[in-house]
Amino acid sequence: MRIHRTEQVRHFTVLPNAVLQYRKLSYTARGLLADLLSRPDGWREDGRHMAATSPQGRGAVRNALKELTDAGFYRVETIRLPDGTLRSESHVYDTPWSSLPGATRPAPGGPAAGRTGSPPVKDRQQEPTLPASPAADEQTRQAVAALFRAIRPEPRLRLGQAEAEMLAPLVAQWLERGSTPSDLAQALLPGLPNPIHSAVAVLRYRLEHKMPPCRAPERPPAPRYAECAECRDPVPRPGLCRTCSGLRAVAVSHSVGATRARTAPRSAPSAPPSLRRPASSRP
Repeated sequence: MRIHRTEQVRHFTVLPNAVLQYRKLSYTARGLLADLLSRPDGWREDGRHMAATSPQGRGAVRNALKELTDAGFYRVETIRLPDGTLRSESHVYDTPWSSLPGATRPAPGGPAAGRTGSPPVKDRQQEPTLPASPAADEQTRQAVAALFRAIRPEPRLRLGQAEAEMLAPLVAQWLERGSTPSDLAQALLPGLPNPIHSAVAVLRYRLEHKMPPCRAPERPPAPRYAECAECRDPVPRPGLCRTCSGLRAVAVSHSVGATRARTAPRSAPSAPPSLRRPASSRP
């Protein structure tokens, strides 16, 4: 490629090429660093104002400042004034401050820090961390995929993988309640604010406040009855009903016979032979 430069007389900034070509930083972080280095000494601007005056949202500016802080190009100090109030002061470097002369670095402990080979002391109050189950990983993967599919039409809601995984539990609840990616899109995309300072905050708010209600438990289906092959009356199982099979008539006859036996008058007991009178002596 061919580079075209113009000679600058005033209002320009000299930066080392190592800063602009530092590939461990994202392009957003390098651009923000160049912007901060072009400001005059004493310039005061917070991340909220940076996000409000740039196409990136607060999340992108926050991540860029974190990259610069971890790399040593940006540092924030808290200063206590004589009247007791606290004030934060930002420092921007064109060379990582950790590599400057006089910078303090963490040093290893001395010989008295602990004996070599001593076993670590277990904290019994700390809750054990269990590895995530494969089912939970699959559920998170499906939730992240559904979220990316829902917000794909809106470029202002671009998320990273880590940010999408933060919202995955809420999206998983939507999916468990029967929602689809199109339902998510209808709930998340219409009526977005302008500008969007934090896509994660907007999506979290809408996922929490537009959560669909839980589905009512499904009732078990009513038992289906078969029909009698003769009279078409409902029967619990295929075949003939009791009436058509003759079981009810037999049961009725038995019940009628038992009823008659219970209601029939009892005959008087006959007298013993010794007490019977001969037929000729009867009057």
